[in-house]
Amino acid sequence: VQLQASGGGLVQAGGSLRLSCASSGRTFSSYAMAWFRQAPGKEREFVAAISWGGGSTYYADSVKGRFTISRDNAKNTVYLQMNSLKPEDTAVYYCAADRILSSRYSDYANPWYIYWGQGTQVTVSS
Repeated sequence: VQLQASGGGLVQAGGSLRLSCASSGRTFSSYAMAWFRQAPGKEREFVAAISWGGGSTYYADSVKGRFTISRDNAKNTVYLQMNSLKPEDTAVYYCAADRILSSRYSDYANPWYIYWGQGTQVTVSS
């Protein structure tokens, strides 16, 4: 599975961006998908995840109510709609994929995913 993230950029605080992560291969629909981010000097942190079928979503408290994760299995793509962006959202955003069948938040939030994209930079100016 190869993942290609896109959609990052520079935006003012309060603005919006939509990230996309396109997957190669024919088994996309069998993978849970997630977004993580890493700011300079900080550890990679969980942002959001979606179950393989799209029926369950999981969010970090810091983005709940502002970010929305979704997927289109027909297009092999997962999205992250980011609204009301804040300067502290500035980071490189990575998409990730793994086969997760549980419904435990911790299983989606841990950075143990098998497949990772290359990252896309999001910069929010104040």
